[in-house]
Amino acid sequence: MKNYTGIYITILALILTTSCKKFIEEKQVSILTNDYYNTEQGVEDLVKSAYERTRFKFEYEQAYALWNFGVDEFTVGDQFNFEWFNKYDSRLNPAGGTGETYLSDLWSSNYDGINRCNLALERIPIVPGVRLLATSDQRKQRMAELRFLRGYYYFQLVQQFGGLPVTTVSSEGIRTEFPRSTVAETYLQIIGDLKMAADSLSPTTTEFGRATKAAAMHFLAKAYLTRGSATTEQRGQKTTDMDSAAYYAEQVITGVAGGGYTLAADYKDLWKGVYAEDNPTWILPTLGNSGVAPVAPNTSAYTTSINAQKNKEILFSAQWNNKPALTGRFGNQTHMYFGCAYENSPSEVGVTRDVHGGRPFRRLQPTDYAMDIYDRKNDSRFYKEFRVVHYSNVNQTSARFTAANAPDPSLVGKTRFGIGDTAILFIMNKPENPLSIADLDFAAGSRYRYKVYARYWRDAGGNLKKGFGFGGVVPSGANSTTSSQGKYLTLVKYQDPFRAAFNDQAGFKDGILARLGETYLIAAEANGRKTTPDFVKALTYINALRTRAAYKANERRPEAVMFEGVLPTEVGSTTTLMQATDALWTTNAASEMYPATATTSQQRFIHFILNERARELCGELYRWEDLARTETLISRTRQFNTDAALGIQDYHKLRPVPQREIDLTTINGATLTPDQKKAYQNPGY
Repeated sequence: MKNYTGIYITILALILTTSCKKFIEEKQVSILTNDYYNTEQGVEDLVKSAYERTRFKFEYEQAYALWNFGVDEFTVGDQFNFEWFNKYDSRLNPAGGTGETYLSDLWSSNYDGINRCNLALERIPIVPGVRLLATSDQRKQRMAELRFLRGYYYFQLVQQFGGLPVTTVSSEGIRTEFPRSTVAETYLQIIGDLKMAADSLSPTTTEFGRATKAAAMHFLAKAYLTRGSATTEQRGQKTTDMDSAAYYAEQVITGVAGGGYTLAADYKDLWKGVYAEDNPTWILPTLGNSGVAPVAPNTSAYTTSINAQKNKEILFSAQWNNKPALTGRFGNQTHMYFGCAYENSPSEVGVTRDVHGGRPFRRLQPTDYAMDIYDRKNDSRFYKEFRVVHYSNVNQTSARFTAANAPDPSLVGKTRFGIGDTAILFIMNKPENPLSIADLDFAAGSRYRYKVYARYWRDAGGNLKKGFGFGGVVPSGANSTTSSQGKYLTLVKYQDPFRAAFNDQAGFKDGILARLGETYLIAAEANGRKTTPDFVKALTYINALRTRAAYKANERRPEAVMFEGVLPTEVGSTTTLMQATDALWTTNAASEMYPATATTSQQRFIHFILNERARELCGELYRWEDLARTETLISRTRQFNTDAALGIQDYHKLRPVPQREIDLTTINGATLTPDQKKAYQNPGY
């Protein structure tokens, strides 16, 4: 296909200017000939360029459209784009225009990466080497990196499209003969590539960002898990797939794979730099006064973020740096998509947009499911993932104490909060303890000094309402395209407060593609889904993550937990309360929100694992694939995502193959007939 094969010399010149950070020395190249890739340095640059397409997942709005829309975790915000990926309406189609945009990009970007791998794999054995490719071990390492990347690109494609055109030779000209392999044949290619990489890659690397043995074993385990998860679908699954998935995941967890990878001590360690105590430092003012405006992010704060991106839990990530000219076409733009409308009139609420709060494109909001699947009293991950407090960063003038609400007569006429103080609070209360408009109406002098939005509240007539209100905003209903008025919880994992200016879209934080927390969940699921389930071992891995997720002794809770029935001053450990037992899936545990169709322990275990993945990996751009993999996409999306419930159909478990790719395909030099095109396309489109 044309998009697949279009890796010409001019494109190869470009990839050297958009290559990965940390282990790549970027260089500007104006003119290159094909002879350059017959040199040792040319091949080394080609290998580096093969990493560049790992950035695709984070570069623009495909990040959420392809991986976190149309699922149970998130639904559309109130400034939505590409909502057809969430609604599954007629615009999600292969025939061009809006529905095809990111599907074509997904297809062409990954095949571009595959072609770079193929080209480099052909060059390495034949190019003379005196420094970089001087030994057989050096050549083997580079070829293993390329096999890892090729396996990764094919794996990303097969999960979305099913069976693929599979090729292991490069395309420097135009080729149009690309028959689709079956899903089973595609997985054989993926597993073969990742197996070679796992066997051959070094456990460590002196150049951060290169693939390691542990990264290859993680993705090999995930490939076996994905193939073996099929029950009604045909992916070439084998009865040994879960054993293989467990084996390779455990090689990483136990350290056999090397590299010194370990779980972060605190879940927050993975996202350092996005919290108020990390950057910037907010100074609480005395009541009735303002504090000092926070300083811009400094070198120390940036170092904190860089260290978080290199945490030893992270196995593999797409790389960026803080040089705007080298961030690629888009940079990492995921920092914009999970935020809410936290800004308001400064004179009213004292919050204006800044790089710390982020530039909120307001594309996604968490569903009820995503907020309720946590034990929010005891599981620290919820309040470490979601921002419920926004701090004042400018002086406000109209919100003054009156004689009716001043805690002290001396405060009458002074500001109710100042710079550095809480300005907006989202309350995660429950239906049984709603707040009233009298409690929440900031303009009318509520019981709070600052704006408060409660998840459950009563209107003037005493009617129970859901959807963050009131604070001056009245949502029209929960989890719908018109519900939020921009008020909902912000997922902080992608926040990037180190951009030079608020309006900068191109972020430069790395994009995590694999971390040990997921490896533990792969091992747990695989052990619980073996032919003879080993739930004891599964619980070992689950409870390792739950122990990390628990509040530690003397760890202060966030102020918002007071609405969960816990005092913020509580300092006891919740580790014991967080431990899972098999009763969570051998019975219909209310905490797990099981669908009515899950009637056996094995069925409930699969949904339990999906719940654990939601708690541990919320918003980390795995969810669509998780649900498709476990054949629960249709049922769980209908149950938990009201915007998607009517549109999603059985055939949506695969994406449509971009029509322009089909139109360019030939058989024996002849354009495909209408019947052949239909056979090439996935069913239902």
